[in-house]
Amino acid sequence: MSEPEVEHSPKQARAAQLAEKKKERRANEKEKRKEKKRKLAQQKASGEIDDAEYARLTKKMKVEHKPPFQARVIVDLGFDDLMSENEVKSLTSQLAYTYSANRKAVQPFSSVLFTSINGKTLTRLENMNDAAYKRWHSTEWWTESYERLWKDTSDSSGDSNLENKETQTTAKETVIYLTADSSDELTELKEGESYIIGGICDHNRYKNLCFNKSQEHGIRSARLPIGTYLAELKTRHVLTVNQTFEIPS
Repeated sequence: MSEPEVEHSPKQARAAQLAEKKKERRANEKEKRKEKKRKLAQQKASGEIDDAEYARLTKKMKVEHKPPFQARVIVDLGFDDLMSENEVKSLTSQLAYTYSANRKAVQPFSSVLFTSINGKTLTRLENMNDAAYKRWHSTEWWTESYERLWKDTSDSSGDSNLENKETQTTAKETVIYLTADSSDELTELKEGESYIIGGICDHNRYKNLCFNKSQEHGIRSARLPIGTYLAELKTRHVLTVNQTFEIPS
């Protein structure tokens, strides 16, 4: 007797289809790496490349990933009402790039936390690839402000569907808001610290927005060494969310 056929909702069917495509893509990538290694071996055998070059190229193919850097990056999404629909669209794309950059990093940050998710930004994320953001590994999503980091939240009534991890209280002194308007420059990253990035796409309409917010909440602020790391942006001190993330990562 045959098993009864299980009916899947359109959403479940799409999720299964995406999972299958991801599996196929990874298999194809693995096959491409094997083929590239085979060609390198042939080039070495034929004398086209020497041992040193072969070792360099094969080592490049095997990037050694280090254990996660024990610091947290926080993307403050508490600016939803200051952005247009198009700006929110740009922002959510930047959030996806940020997640991807951390996932692919040689030494990723241990956690990426998104706070104050609400309004147009939340709606946009929910509608992108069947709310794919909820499946991003090593991320947390809070409806509450980052102030929850150092405040007692025993009576918190946030959205449990978004808040997928319990987070211990963080010392306020270890939280730093990254903003180009700060007079202090960040010279090094330290494990145990939390770095906030302003999650807004406003083309610099709002001057000192993130700096003023850091002052209001009594937390440290620091600017990234843009001139040191991005020489071509020396005269442009406004970065996208993912560009800001990629400088220290």
